[in-house]
Amino acid sequence: MKHLFLLILLIVPGLNTTSFAQNFDAINPIPSILQNHPEFFKRINNNPDSFRVQIVYTQINRNKENKPSFKEFSYRVNKQEYFYPASTVKMPIAFLALEKINELAIPGLTMNSIMITDSASEAQDVVYNQPNAMDGIPTIANYIKQIFLVSDNDAFNRLYEFLGPDYIQQKLKSKGYPDAIIRHRLQVNKTLEQQLRTNPVKFYDTSGNLIYEQPAQTSKGQFAATPFELGKGYMKGGKLVESPFSFLNKNRVYLQDLHHMLQSVIFPERTKKKNRFRLTEKDYAFVKKYMQIYPGESDSPAYDTSYYYDTYCKFLLQGSERKTLFPQVKMYNKVGDAYGFLLDVAYIVDEKNQVEFMLSAVISCNTDGVFNDDKYEYDSLGFPFMRDLGIAVYNHELMRKGKLPIIK
Repeated sequence: MKHLFLLILLIVPGLNTTSFAQNFDAINPIPSILQNHPEFFKRINNNPDSFRVQIVYTQINRNKENKPSFKEFSYRVNKQEYFYPASTVKMPIAFLALEKINELAIPGLTMNSIMITDSASEAQDVVYNQPNAMDGIPTIANYIKQIFLVSDNDAFNRLYEFLGPDYIQQKLKSKGYPDAIIRHRLQVNKTLEQQLRTNPVKFYDTSGNLIYEQPAQTSKGQFAATPFELGKGYMKGGKLVESPFSFLNKNRVYLQDLHHMLQSVIFPERTKKKNRFRLTEKDYAFVKKYMQIYPGESDSPAYDTSYYYDTYCKFLLQGSERKTLFPQVKMYNKVGDAYGFLLDVAYIVDEKNQVEFMLSAVISCNTDGVFNDDKYEYDSLGFPFMRDLGIAVYNHELMRKGKLPIIK
């Protein structure tokens, strides 16, 4: 496998290297990072529009008191260039589920309370147990674990029903994300009307006493249309429809918004109070733990590591490599892949080498322009891009001067 090596600065006679170092980060480094490695990014560099690449990169510097400051750069970020956010929408939903519990402030109601999902119509699922949990008990905590460990769709759907699309929209708007739209469950075949109806939910304590009951709800929110049509065709009923695929009523969250949502949880003390998720210190520790660890490090839920390998949900720096390429690096992230779009939103830290940064990226891996044909170039295009981009930015960070030690 090809590897990226550290970039080397040539010391030219007469060059003021101090001045160069000071200006090194003053210019957006992303284009040069891509251009400096044609062996990895030539295909992307030659036609970035066709791959709908977007990148957000945040440099993190700390002062003598260990307080971080941020310098954000972006590449081809465009709110009018739609991408399907796929499973990255699970990240804010996990945060909001904990926030709602805190807001309800009902004695005995916690992330570990037993959560029973009932139904109010034939189109809704009933959930009384959670097979992957050690005790089989469905809880908000176990659903959040599954979301970050293996990006479980059913876990997301249960939290979506607990929150409801109106609550999601209102909360994200109040935190500074007015254009975020999360209005449907994932990987289930339902009409738009069915997506906007959420299940009744009940919470019990370990003695079987009812703590909280939430009836079925129907959304009254007004969601902006996502009038985007992409590609040249799509498969329907085993046949090719030769017209663009519509994302009219799909979810939409901008890459920068996802990037900032993660940043607000990793660095709440450096985020304005109005933009934070309402989480306790215990909540922060909990979500950070399960954003970072691997499936094999979890006892409950427990996973078959031959399928859910360590880097199953770590695209940047790792791609689809089953072996951990950088064991000293911790990545707190959320990935997504659907309709040919591949995404990762990550905070990356290597305390040994004093490196920390945030990196988020999306790429379209649908070069034939046909949707729902299961012929997406994730393995040949998307995963290598994510791996090499992560390594290139990591190597760029290793070069940066003047950073104070990270104190955790």
